[in-house]
Amino acid sequence: MTYDLSIVLPTFNESANVSPIVDRLEHALQGIRYEVIFVDDDSPDGTADAVRRLAERHENVRVLQRIGRRGLASACIEGILGAASPCVAVMDADLQHDETILPEMLRRLREDNLDLVVGSRHIAGGSMGEFAAWRVKLSHLGKRLSLMGAEHELSDPMSGFFLVRVSTFEQFAHRLSGIGFKILLDIVLSAGPALRIGEVPYRFRQREHGESKLDILVGLEYFELLVDKHLGDVVNVRFVLFGMVGALGVGVHLLILSALLRFAGLTFATGQAVATFIVMILNFVLNNSVTYRDRRLRGFRFWSGLITFCLACGLGVAANVAIANEAFRRGVPWVLAALTGLLFTAVWNFGVTSMTTWRQERRSSEKRARQRMEAGAMHEKRQGDEKISAKTM
Repeated sequence: MTYDLSIVLPTFNESANVSPIVDRLEHALQGIRYEVIFVDDDSPDGTADAVRRLAERHENVRVLQRIGRRGLASACIEGILGAASPCVAVMDADLQHDETILPEMLRRLREDNLDLVVGSRHIAGGSMGEFAAWRVKLSHLGKRLSLMGAEHELSDPMSGFFLVRVSTFEQFAHRLSGIGFKILLDIVLSAGPALRIGEVPYRFRQREHGESKLDILVGLEYFELLVDKHLGDVVNVRFVLFGMVGALGVGVHLLILSALLRFAGLTFATGQAVATFIVMILNFVLNNSVTYRDRRLRGFRFWSGLITFCLACGLGVAANVAIANEAFRRGVPWVLAALTGLLFTAVWNFGVTSMTTWRQERRSSEKRARQRMEAGAMHEKRQGDEKISAKTM
C-alpha cells in the first residue's frame, strides 16, 4: 500500500499510550492513507512489544526498536528517513499533541506548497493548556533564545509537533545535530532561508499516562543543541560541556582551598590535596549527569567509573605540571605556560575518560532487555488471569 502520510512517534517507556494514540489517529485520519512508525529507544517497560502486538491487528503500524542509541531528536530523524510516504508528521506518543489537526496540517502543506507545517501553541487559537505559569514562561524564554541567529520567524520553535516534506528533509538531513529533544529547532536552524513554513494552532493537553521526560537535563540538552548549531563546525560540543564543568571545578577548587587555609588551618599542600580530591568527585558527578547523560553510569559502574576518572585526571595533572614547567623553563611567560598545561590536561582528560570511564558497553542494553522481557511476562500473566476470570464469571 502507498501512503499519503507517515506519523513518527518517538517513545521511551510509553507502553500505556501505544493503543490509545493508535485509536485516536484512526479516528482523526479517516479518508487518509497513513502509517504509524513508533521509534522506541529499547524501553524497559516493553513499549516495542506493545507495538508489535498492536501491529498484528493494524497492518499500517510498525516499530523501529533502537538498541544502544538514545534521544528524541535522533529517533525522529531515523523515523522520518524510514517513512514510506512523501509527508511525515512528528508528534509525541503521550497524547499531549492534538492529532485532530493533522488533516489541516497536511492540507496546508499541499495546497500552500510548504516544506514544513508546525503545530503552534502561540498563535491565535493555540494554547499551552493548563500548564503552570513557570512552564509557560520557560517556553517563551526558550523561544527567544531559539530565534537568536535564526533565518525564520516562528511562533513556537520549541514545538515537538510538525509535518515535513520528506524530499525537503533529505536535503539538509546531514546537517542536523540530532541532539536532545528539540528536533524542530534543529530543522529550522539547519535548513537555511529557503524553507517554506506554515503554522496551525493547537491546544497542548495534559499527559494521561506515564511520566514526563522534562527535567533540568532536558534544558541542558537544549543548550547543547544551540552550542552545536553555532560552534559545532569549530569544536566538539561534548568537549565544550566537559570544559565548562572543568572551569566550574576550578572556581570551586579555589573556594574550597581558600576556606581550608583560612578556617581549618591546613597547610597549603594538605589543603590543595583535599580540594583536588573533592573537585575530582564533583567533576565526575557533573560530567556523568550532563556531559555523558546518554551514557550515564549507575550502581557499581558509577563507582568503578569514579576510580578510572580519578586515575585519568591524576595522570593529566602530572602531565600538566611537567608541560607547564618545561614551557616556563624555556622562557614562555608563566600565564601562557600555565594555560598550555591546562589545555593539554583538558584534552587528555576528555579523550581518556571518553574511552574508559564513559565507554559504551553492552551491559546496559542487556539490562534493559531483561527488564523488557519481565514486562512482557507480566503482560502475558495479566492476559492469562483475565481469561481465567472471564471463564469463571
